Amino acid sequence: MPSNKAAAITAVIISILSCMVIDVMAGQIGMASYYKHGRVTASGEKFNPQGLTAAHRTLPFGTRVRVVNVRSGKSIVVRINDRGPFVRGRIIDLAFGAARAVGLPRAGVAKVRIDILK
Repeated sequence: MPSNKAAAITAVIISILSCMVIDVMAGQIGMASYYKHGRVTASGEKFNPQGLTAAHRTLPFGTRVRVVNVRSGKSIVVRINDRGPFVRGRIIDLAFGAARAVGLPRAGVAKVRIDILK
């Protein structure tokens, strides 16, 4: 029969693991890129390369997401107003202004986590 101490440790471990599962389900991790040329977005807005906007394949227009550069920890909140990226392996395209805020322009692409905000 396990001791109370072992049961408490097991409960803490299960609690920590369940939090990790929730975080992984809430966020999407993958590669991000940026773009700074264009005229009109898929939502019909005029494209602003300095804006805090982004393109995502499936999220509804107007959705706000937090984009976190996994390497640097820098983050920015952007609004989805376009479709893309159309490059395999990428999960989001940021307008240049948003990319600069998370430290993306130097490399061109970076591993990011995106979390949908309500």
